[in-house]
Amino acid sequence: MSDCILCPRACHADRLDGGVGYCGQTADIMAARASLHYWEEPCISGTSGSGTVFFSGCNLRCVFCQNHNIALGKAGRVITPEHLVKIFLQLQEHGANNINLVTPTHFLPQIVIALQQAKNQGLSIPIVYNTGSYESPEALRHLEGLVDIYLPDLKYFSPELSAAYSHAPDYFEIACAAIAEMYRQVLDPVMDPDTGLMQRGMIVRHLLLPGQAKDSKKILRYLHETYGDHIYISIMNQYTPLPQVADIEALNRTVTPEEYDRVLRFAERIGIEQGFRQEGSAACESFIPEFDERGL
Repeated sequence: MSDCILCPRACHADRLDGGVGYCGQTADIMAARASLHYWEEPCISGTSGSGTVFFSGCNLRCVFCQNHNIALGKAGRVITPEHLVKIFLQLQEHGANNINLVTPTHFLPQIVIALQQAKNQGLSIPIVYNTGSYESPEALRHLEGLVDIYLPDLKYFSPELSAAYSHAPDYFEIACAAIAEMYRQVLDPVMDPDTGLMQRGMIVRHLLLPGQAKDSKKILRYLHETYGDHIYISIMNQYTPLPQVADIEALNRTVTPEEYDRVLRFAERIGIEQGFRQEGSAACESFIPEFDERGL
C-alpha cells in the first residue's frame, strides 16, 4: 500500500505514509457502522440479520451512491485490524447469519489479516464480500479460502454510462473479469436445507437506473448466457434519488413500476430462474442505514 495498486484505479498513492488514494482513504481502516442488517436478499439476511460492516471510502464513488456520506469518507472512525477481529466475533455472538463486508476493496490486505485471526479465534459463520466489482482479480485471489459468498454489483453495460456516473469507462470489462474470479473461487450456490440461508456461492446484483432499461437487459443477458443457473441474480428497483443528483435530470427520479416490470419480464423471457426481485416500491431513504458508528 506504499504504492497502491489494489484496485483498477492504480493510483499509486503512498497510503502507508498517510497518502490518500482515489478511494479517499489512507492505510488506516475506517468504518461507519457494524450491525445486524435485515434488508439484504432473504438467503443472506434471513430472520437473524446479516452482520454488516460498512467501510468508509470507495474506489467507484458513483454520483448517485445511496451511501454517499461514507463513500466520500465523510463518516466513520478509524479502527485497528485487532478491533475488526473483535467486531466480527461480536456480530457472530449476536446471532448474525454471516459477516458482510460492505465496500471493502481498499482495505483488502488488512481485512485478510483480520479474517485469518478471527477464524483462528472461532469465527465460523460464512463471510460475504459485498462489492461494486471495480476490482483487480489479482487482489481478489488473496481472499480465496476466506470468503464464502460473493455479493458483487454489475452496474453498467454502457461505457458512456459508467464514465458519466462512476468515472470508469472500462467498468463492464473490469467488473466481468472480477466476477469471473469470484465465481472461480466459490462456484455453484450451496444453501442450508433447513434455513434456506446461503452458505457458499454468488449473487450478482443489478440496480436499475431510471431510463436505462435497455442497459439493464444487456447486463442480464450477459450474466445468464455466461453463468446460467450457477449464480443468483438480484434485480433491484430501490434506486433513490438523493440530494447530490438534484441537478442531474436523468437521475433525479425513481424507477417507474413499468420500467421495472419490463426488465423483470425480459429476465423471465430469456430464462433466468435463480434470482430475486423486490416487491412494491423499495425506493426509500429508510432502507439506507444511519452511519452513526454503531457497533464500532
